[in-house]
Amino acid sequence: MSGPLSHGRCLCGQVRYSFTGAPLLTAVCHCRHCQRQGASAFSVVVAVPADSFTQQGETKVFADTGDSGQAVARHFCPTCGSPIASIADALPGLVLIKAGTLDDFDRHVPVMEVYCDSRVPWLPTMPDAQQFPGSNIGVE
Repeated sequence: MSGPLSHGRCLCGQVRYSFTGAPLLTAVCHCRHCQRQGASAFSVVVAVPADSFTQQGETKVFADTGDSGQAVARHFCPTCGSPIASIADALPGLVLIKAGTLDDFDRHVPVMEVYCDSRVPWLPTMPDAQQFPGSNIGVE
């Protein structure tokens, strides 16, 4: 793949990654799994083609199951615990990077919100983002 190169890392720097090209999408996920994994009201994910993603350093993997019933491998740093990426069997060929680990996090504006049926009631919607009640677009 060609195009710009983006970089990211975990909190301690043991796990680093990069990807080439523009992300396919940036989304806010309000699912309970992302809320628990990130200890927050939501998670911001950047979807990139798996063949554009390279990683240096080993991650640990939590084997999860999405609401589709298919496997979701949640990768995180074994030292600092930072969530790095999720790989969902329901989305073959994609890596869902946890956007907060990107060096240029602020330039990836979410275009959609998923699992809005799990949004905490005190959090407003993003006015310019598409809203989906669940994962009917395939993001887990």
